Amino acid sequence: MSARRLRVLEMIDKPFLGGGQVHVLTLAGSLRKDAFDVSVAAGAGGPLETEAVRAGLGFVPVEMSKSLSPRPVRDVAAVLRELNVDMLHTHGGVAGLFGRRAARRAGTPVIVHTLHGIHYLHYRNPVVRAVFVFLERRLAARTDAVIVVSDADAAAAKRRGLAPADKVRVIRNGIAALPAEKSAAERAAASALRKAVSPDGPLVATVARLHRQKGIVHLLRAAPAILARVPAATIAVAGGGPLEDALRREAKRLGVDRRFLLLGERADAADLAALADVFVLPSLWEGLPLALLEAAALGRAIVASDIDGVREVVRDGETAILVPPGRPGALAEAVVRLLDDRELAARLGSRARSEVPGRFTLSAMIDAVERLYLELAASKGVS
Repeated sequence: MSARRLRVLEMIDKPFLGGGQVHVLTLAGSLRKDAFDVSVAAGAGGPLETEAVRAGLGFVPVEMSKSLSPRPVRDVAAVLRELNVDMLHTHGGVAGLFGRRAARRAGTPVIVHTLHGIHYLHYRNPVVRAVFVFLERRLAARTDAVIVVSDADAAAAKRRGLAPADKVRVIRNGIAALPAEKSAAERAAASALRKAVSPDGPLVATVARLHRQKGIVHLLRAAPAILARVPAATIAVAGGGPLEDALRREAKRLGVDRRFLLLGERADAADLAALADVFVLPSLWEGLPLALLEAAALGRAIVASDIDGVREVVRDGETAILVPPGRPGALAEAVVRLLDDRELAARLGSRARSEVPGRFTLSAMIDAVERLYLELAASKGVS
């Protein structure tokens, strides 16, 4: 008689489609159907819920916030009991804070947490940093495995004592192979998108949350220098977030609001990246950025910050140009260099496409997660 499927709940806090949410959707939708019965939990009403339902996944609305209210813990514990969940896998700090406490309360057998970048280590307030480090240490002691997405984050987690060393597992993000060629309808849609966004010149693009981490303000401050050298260029950002209003005001103040486009969250963000003459990732810190993996797979010429996580994906001068984080001048110089030197741009893009995707495959990521799930379930007698 075959073993029953393990009931797994993948949990993240917000229902927008940032990198963590895309990861959750991809993971939940790719796990073997014969071994795992997977649902997704997050805040209600956003595109994450829509996409989860479209993918045929169960979706559980759970409201979480950064406040220390006990209500999310009670609500999540109730969900875990009602669904008789065998394994809770939380993603990100907020879901990890509430979800792991709730799992302990509900008696959920297996608890897994993924750090998609250790964001609180970059908080400006040292007291807040210390509080989150303390909380992570406490929660990790009662977590069966803590997944990090890069070697750099594994080293940081061990250095700061965020989790017992034997619980830290490196499972790198992975992406699916791109189709060999686009259909006629897809090519027509791409042409229409290009005309709508950048009809008369080169396109510089990024896909990112409008959050301090992603460094979009530094790309904006590089825009006047880029446009002074390449006036026909358009710089487009696909993504929403808390800094949108401030960035719009700054773009207007700098006089670049007609050429620096904040496009909001878009279902066609990947299509926009595919059209970019130069793809930019100006982040201040990263775990292992999905947007960078996708840009490399698309063969885009890449300018990115020279930071941990990024350096595990691309190499300066070989598959991308890397610049110091938070330096608009260096960012502008690198972008203009690639817009001016199309041979260099093509060479970097081609090498990125040939080297990067094979090192970060979706199948390898899913295999590693499935092995971990089954190992932990067996260790707890869940079958």
